Amino acid sequence: MTTSPNENLLDWLRDAHAMEQQAEHMLKAQAERIEHYPELKARIEQHIEETLGQQALLDNCIKRLGGSPSMLKDIGGKLMAFGQAMGGMAMTDEVVKGAIAGYVFENVEIATYTVLIAAAEQAGDAETQRACEQIIQEERAMAEWLLAHLPSVTKQFLARSEIPDVTAKV
Repeated sequence: MTTSPNENLLDWLRDAHAMEQQAEHMLKAQAERIEHYPELKARIEQHIEETLGQQALLDNCIKRLGGSPSMLKDIGGKLMAFGQAMGGMAMTDEVVKGAIAGYVFENVEIATYTVLIAAAEQAGDAETQRACEQIIQEERAMAEWLLAHLPSVTKQFLARSEIPDVTAKV
C-alpha cells in the first residue's frame, strides 16, 4: 500500500501541531517558574506567543488539506510537556537544564519544519510551504538566542549558587 505526498504531509502537519502543543505547555511551565533570570523569562514568553501563532498556521494548513489536528497526538504532546515540567522541578539546576532542553527542542522543531517544507514542495502545496518557512525562521531565531545565552544563564546560575540561602535553580 502506498501513501501519497499529500497524505504524508497531512500526517506530519498533525505531528507538528502536537509538537507545538508540547512546546506551548513546556514553555509556559518554564516561564511560570523562572524568577531570577528576567532576560530568559522574557524571551521564553515571546516564544510562547510565536508558538501560539505557529499552532494557528498549522491548524489552517491541516484544515485546508481537509484534515483536523489529531486530538490523540495533541494530548500526548501535552502529557510529555507535563512530565518534563514535573521532572525539571526536582533538579537543583533546573534553569540550566531547562535552557539546554529548550535548545535541543528547538532543533527538533527545525528538523521537523525542514521536512515539512520539502514535503509541501513535493506535494505542490505552496501555502503550507510558506507557512513552514515562516515558522522555521522563528524556531531558528529561538535556537540561536538560546545557544548565545547558555553561557550567561550558566554564569548567573553559578554565581547565585554560591550565595547562602539563595535559590539559583529558577
